[in-house]
Amino acid sequence: MELLPDEATEERVRRVWGRLAELGMPSLAGHRHPTNRPHLTLTTASELPWDARPSLTEALSVLPLPLRLAGTLRFEGRTSTLAWGVVPEAGLAALQRQVWELLPGAGNPLFEPENWVPHLSLGRTRSGPGSWPTELLPAELSDPWEGAFVSARSYDSELRTVEGLAQPPA
Repeated sequence: MELLPDEATEERVRRVWGRLAELGMPSLAGHRHPTNRPHLTLTTASELPWDARPSLTEALSVLPLPLRLAGTLRFEGRTSTLAWGVVPEAGLAALQRQVWELLPGAGNPLFEPENWVPHLSLGRTRSGPGSWPTELLPAELSDPWEGAFVSARSYDSELRTVEGLAQPPA
């Protein structure tokens, strides 16, 4: 389950992806699959049960929600990731908890509400620790940014397809 940002925020993230790539750093700009776009993952699940969809639709009716970007994060493990931190404001945290509870088969402890770290990924590498020297990171990563999460989708990682679950207001 993913939230998608407004157009201006998406453009800003894509500019950062491009700048990282220009500097030779790992960046999602190089991920060419048509479903690749800036997003915030609320939780993961092995399936999206049909009987959960009405409740998910109701939970997602709170969109749009404020989005505030603040600082960079680095995650190390099997995959190294550079991300733009998203401030977990009350409405966003409540939505994440609700979605996590609606998809009980998720089981990934990273998405348990007390462990969840909201972020928009910027770059990823599986070839060891990521190399994103702080002094070379684009300046806009230090600038405050406010936008909105305006829609939601489900991403099927096996089929590599998306399904829109909440669309932006007209």
